[in-house]
Amino acid sequence: MTPRYSSHFLIVGAGAAGLMAGRALARAGRQVTILEARERCGGRIYPLRAEEFGYPAEGGAEFVHGAAPVTRALMREAGLSLSARGGTRWSARTGALLPDDTPLVHADRFYRALSEVSADLPIAQFLETHFAGRQYDELRRSVTRMVEGFDAADPRRASTLAIRDEWLARDEGPLGRIAQGHGALVEYLVSECRRHGAAIRLRAAVTAIDESRGRITARIRDGALIEADAAILTVPPPLLREIVLPLAVRERANAAADIGFGNVVKILLRFGTKWWEGHGGRDLADLSFLFSDAMVPTWWTQYPAEYPVLTGWLGGPQADRVSSLTEAELVEMGLASLAGIFDLPLDRLRRDLVASRAINWGNDPFARGAYSYATLQTRQAQSVLSGADGGALFFAGEALYAGPEMGTIEAALASGQERARTILTPEP
Repeated sequence: MTPRYSSHFLIVGAGAAGLMAGRALARAGRQVTILEARERCGGRIYPLRAEEFGYPAEGGAEFVHGAAPVTRALMREAGLSLSARGGTRWSARTGALLPDDTPLVHADRFYRALSEVSADLPIAQFLETHFAGRQYDELRRSVTRMVEGFDAADPRRASTLAIRDEWLARDEGPLGRIAQGHGALVEYLVSECRRHGAAIRLRAAVTAIDESRGRITARIRDGALIEADAAILTVPPPLLREIVLPLAVRERANAAADIGFGNVVKILLRFGTKWWEGHGGRDLADLSFLFSDAMVPTWWTQYPAEYPVLTGWLGGPQADRVSSLTEAELVEMGLASLAGIFDLPLDRLRRDLVASRAINWGNDPFARGAYSYATLQTRQAQSVLSGADGGALFFAGEALYAGPEMGTIEAALASGQERARTILTPEP
């Protein structure tokens, strides 16, 4: 029994999956070169300068979801801690600002129907089939908002079975944030890769990969050529279309079109004060999440931390509808949304604004969106992309994770780790 490959690996993409795979291969004594198109590592983990918001704010991934065993194990290695989310959720969808403690309308009937689905169908079609009556209007709105906002998914494409697996999965860990920020996790992985001898090249966008006589050659945008024995592509699914690949690999890569990939716009606003705490005589000091029907419908604070920062969120089709707006226009839209929700003069919020950022992941040239979701064809596409065909090109990334937490950092880390383990497993 001998290892499939014994020498040099190229990894395209220094996000969570690429760094995790690179560390595992380098640890095993393989020569590893990681090529990253950006000027930084991390991909859709995007730490912002602490001076800007007063803490290590996140322009990309922010929360740790559920059990996340790979993420939590890596955090323990790195000496990082989890700050559990607390506080109270509020809603302004009824026209009044009230605690968001109302259960999903017709929840029992909805989850019963969801559990009985045997043949997959888009979640929008599921709602139309089982909950078409006017008495279910609010249920349909609530589910659609959740699919679009939380999953960044198009309800007309999102798999009902995948939504069921995700929503009914056991919650085995608190939702929280890495206290030191996801950037600290990236820094740890980068240091680990380098400690084990991996080379990381930034500003090295791969435009083509050739495979000939058992060797692969990657072409960089600046014209440089890098040879290796094998390569792992960890770029987001839309970017696979932009890399010229050998014909047989291209046919496999085309399966990525069957994996949903949603957009997110994230708006961070730092104010001089936490003006919302005593708004209208209400005690919002422990505000965690705020939901509304405003243009920017979802907001959250850093509670229990005291930073005077509100983060706005648009996901899925809602984010696509504002894709042409500039960063300044997105910030203004966020301020206007808050002004409407809290019934405050817009100028007052503008005067109290200290710092702002708006990140439209759909317009990011090295992401083309935020994260993946499952369509009816996704599991088959994942099987095609993850399968070993004896060639020298492999795929990894959060889009290839088949568990219920698709689209998370956990999914990316687990996929990179599993891909490296598969490569390192000896063949008979």
